[in-house]
Amino acid sequence: MSSTIRFLMCPPDYYDVDYVINPWMEGNVHKSSRDRAVEQWHQLFHIIKEHAIVDLVKPQPGVPDMVFTANAGLVLGNNVVLSRFYHKERQGEEPFFKQWFEEQGYRVYELPKDLPFEGAGDALFDREGRWLWAGYGFRSELETHPMIARWLDIEVLSLRLMDERFYHLDTCFCPLSDGYLLYYPGAFDSYSNRLIELRVPNEKRIAIKEEDAVNFACNAVNIDHIIILNKASDELKQQLGAVGFQLIETPLTEFMKAGGAAKCLTLRVTEPIREEVHAGAAVESRVIRMEGHLLDAGLINQALDLIVEGGGSFQVLSFNLGEQRQSTSSAEVKVTAPSHDVMETLMSQLIDLGALPPPQEVCDINYEVVTQAGVAPDDFYVTTIYPTEVRVKCTWVRVQNQRMDAAIVVDEETMTAQCKLLRDLKPGDRVVVGVEGIRTIRKTESREQRNTQEFSFMGAGVSSERRVELVVEQIAWELRQIRDQRGKVVVTAGPVVIHTGGGEHLSKLIREGYVQALLGGNAIAVHDIEQALLGTSLGVDMKRGVSVRGGHRHHLKVINTIRRCGSIANAVEQGVLTSGIFYECVRHRVPFALAGSIRDDGPLPDTQMDLIKAQEEYARLIQGADLILMLSSMLHSIGVGNMTPAGVKMVCVDINPAVVTKLSDRGSIESVGVVTDVGLFLSLLVQQLNKLTSPYQIAQPV
Repeated sequence: MSSTIRFLMCPPDYYDVDYVINPWMEGNVHKSSRDRAVEQWHQLFHIIKEHAIVDLVKPQPGVPDMVFTANAGLVLGNNVVLSRFYHKERQGEEPFFKQWFEEQGYRVYELPKDLPFEGAGDALFDREGRWLWAGYGFRSELETHPMIARWLDIEVLSLRLMDERFYHLDTCFCPLSDGYLLYYPGAFDSYSNRLIELRVPNEKRIAIKEEDAVNFACNAVNIDHIIILNKASDELKQQLGAVGFQLIETPLTEFMKAGGAAKCLTLRVTEPIREEVHAGAAVESRVIRMEGHLLDAGLINQALDLIVEGGGSFQVLSFNLGEQRQSTSSAEVKVTAPSHDVMETLMSQLIDLGALPPPQEVCDINYEVVTQAGVAPDDFYVTTIYPTEVRVKCTWVRVQNQRMDAAIVVDEETMTAQCKLLRDLKPGDRVVVGVEGIRTIRKTESREQRNTQEFSFMGAGVSSERRVELVVEQIAWELRQIRDQRGKVVVTAGPVVIHTGGGEHLSKLIREGYVQALLGGNAIAVHDIEQALLGTSLGVDMKRGVSVRGGHRHHLKVINTIRRCGSIANAVEQGVLTSGIFYECVRHRVPFALAGSIRDDGPLPDTQMDLIKAQEEYARLIQGADLILMLSSMLHSIGVGNMTPAGVKMVCVDINPAVVTKLSDRGSIESVGVVTDVGLFLSLLVQQLNKLTSPYQIAQPV
């Protein structure tokens, strides 16, 4: 064996599950077999020794988890960042690891004692030496990342862990040779998954399933093209084999009882170093100040929860508690975020809670000049209903015409600021961007009475539904027959289609030639495009079904993006919009008409705000229709019903029986009413269509 790769391991002389500090230890205290653990450790030791050099650190009584040497520290070249353990049960390991590193001649960097960081368990080098992946969320603090970047002179990419089973980064993430990555996406938040996708090409990402994740397939030792792990499914073996990796399985079940496997039991001390790579960390910190009845109104808890749930971390710098009931409290909190974008989002939400910058920290807001009528600059601040002040020439200026979902335009000459809707913006307007120098002003009583729920448009779940398979079967048969005969189906759809998860199904109907025209309002298009671009609908994460912090601003951002492009079709042609209902309409030349209303934000450039013209467009597209499918849009459905001649079949789907009844009461004997959740209906409809066969050939998109 001529390899120069070295690992540090610790014999399991004192290993046992003595306490519970992670979910894997639950129910396993003193249930690990010492003999079997020794046997499994030696098997791993000899396998690694065949391919690399192994150094040993002497085990010590009283610290049973010292066997997991991945947590000793983080080594690059002759430098090591010593671990600061989160749990007191493991803190006793620190001096023994420090002694070993010093005896080997390493330069040891030590973090403050109150700033946890658990070494190579939470920090993994790209196997090409390009950057360091660093985890946070359970055992390591985000604030350590800039220090590590500076000490080791390497770029640090921060990843937030979300699943307590995968409490260390190395339990769910394994960089491999040649730029490949083995990881479990479910362990990370959406921001981290996007970061991973940006840095690692799709063909290099090997995303594993939960069955492999819980067998610690990612907690593997990679030596060149050899991967040593506890266990892998046949599917994963095939995936890795197909790209040139050789897998060696070695049982490590006794160590899994403590929450570790192959990688946890080793520390690689020879990491690749690239001379052209230098320090860098996107981590950003800011200080906020909060005043009011912080405890009894729950404001401080809301703020701290918001920071953590939004992907950041915090440090309370000071807290002055009011001495009497009527007294107010104040606090200064240091907020840390993994990137500027995340920080801006957090600060927007904290401003909504009344957070203020420290006195005199910000003298002026940031603004950009409007260059295109009706289009705000990127990152423009979206207003709320609360009275707002902005910092202009070191003076707080009250924003006039306060309203929700607008931009703030400032005039430094007159020292004024006002809310303006997107459509009212003119070239030359100075629009506030970012969150610096902005504060909301609310009375103390307002804060106390503030609902503890986060501000959002949607908070309730979808109503229950009944079985509709039989009527769906008939509708599917009619749709297939109309399509095969080159007939015409018109769909009228409301935004509930998106909210209930029906967007992907309606997209498929359009893509496969079942829809020849689409009618709706501004909302269906905005929410469809919001889902396509941001994964949310009215700020609700469409995969997890929960409100996203600050998500109520998403629809304004989407409207602004499409307005910049000039139209939905332009957004498709420019590659901005690449999926969704309206993407499919453009790609497959399915005409659509969007009728505006008084409540529409923006609106989108395609939305016809002249009601008479919108009605004419609706009537034109309805001509020659064989069937109209009305999906949860009461006003548009009734309007379409009123302008549709007899003889046209109509299917009205709505969770509200009154909507279906109103349509039927208009005397349309060809109408079918389906009282159910529209998302369920579309899902069942697509399933039923898939069962049918037809010689129809779908036209290729243009």
